[in-house]
Formats: sequence, C-alpha cells, structure tokens
Amino acid sequence: MVNWDNIQNVLLDMDGTLLDLHFDNYFWREHLPTRYAEKHGIALADAKSSLFPRFENVAGTMQWYCLDYWSKELEMDIVTLKKEVAHLIAMHPHVIDFLRVMRRTGKHIALVTNAHQHSLSLKIKHTSIGEYLDAIISSHSIGLPKEEPKFWLKLQKQLPFKPESALLIDDNIAVLQSAKTFGIAHLLAVKHPDSKRPATDSGEFTAIQSFLDIMPLNAA
Repeated sequence: MVNWDNIQNVLLDMDGTLLDLHFDNYFWREHLPTRYAEKHGIALADAKSSLFPRFENVAGTMQWYCLDYWSKELEMDIVTLKKEVAHLIAMHPHVIDFLRVMRRTGKHIALVTNAHQHSLSLKIKHTSIGEYLDAIISSHSIGLPKEEPKFWLKLQKQLPFKPESALLIDDNIAVLQSAKTFGIAHLLAVKHPDSKRPATDSGEFTAIQSFLDIMPLNAA
C-alpha cells in the first residue's frame, strides 16, 4: 500500500485519523446540544434542530473549526464543555506503534490539523502522540482550512516538504482532494474515523483499516 522508500515526510491528520472521531461526533451531536437545551430550556430534539443547520452552513470553513467562533455564536464556553467529556478522547489502535516506527526509520512526522489550538492542546494533553511528532501545525496558524488547495502552499513555507515524497493520511475526503490538487503524491483515507460508526466512503482514495495496514515489513 505504501512504498516507504519513496516517503520522507509523513503528514498526519489528528481527529479521525490518529484519534477516534467518536469524541468529536459525540460532543457536537450529543453533549453540546444537551447543554444548549438546558441553557435555553428546550427539548433536546429542538436544540439539535437549531444547531445542526448552523453547523452545516459553515462546514469546511475556518469558522467551523474555531472554538472561539462557536463560544461567541452560542454564548457558551465550548472549551469548558469539551473538558466535560475529555475522558472520551482516545487514540486509534496501533497509532503509537506506527509513530515509533516512523521515527525509527527516519521519517519526518508532522501533525497537520484543522483543530483549533484549544482543542489541539486538550487532545495532546490526554494522549501521548505529542512525544512522537516533529512538528504540529494547525490551520488556524495558516489562516486557511486544509480543504483549500492554497493551504498546502502556505504549509510548505512553514514546513518544507516535497509533494512527490510526502504522504498524507486524513479521514476527510475534501482535504485529500485538496491535497491531490496541490500535488501531494501519496494519499490515504481512513475506513473507520469513528469507531462507533460504520465505515465511511473513501471515494477515489485507498483507505486503511488501521495503521497495521501500512506498517513497514521490517518494523519488528
């Protein structure tokens, strides 16, 4: 699936790729609506009917990923609400083994995420992935979401890499399409971003079941 001799830079998404997307899906679709319903004294179903269209209207934009934006829009402390369910933050299987092998084989490992800094900090604190990364870059420091092809050009200025020897693994198909448009040669999707939900449609992109699928044969 991957010829590691051709890869120098490994670009990894966080939510849904390294980490189980269940935390994020539960927060936005259950926990936040519950707290919103309590705040406004309405039924949970009504809270969801109010919130979900607002989420969809900004999906894939910087606003969608910005916790400050939602705290202001909803007049709620989103960071504190996320901490209430932080126990749900979890890594996908074999992530640490994969990161250790990548480090041992001399690959440059970068976390490239749309996550807001507050969310990023919370997840780094609750996992051990930070120990194995050479760089951590949020789209909020670049000013564009990964869904925009120009994002990758700006990323290159912060994190020099050759598109022909870079591998991006991401669960977001729009992001993979954006990276393909830019010219990143090696692209992989994720079959089960959320462990509690069915496999997603990866479209034109090959998807991994777990990081064992792409572990180098000489990893032992």
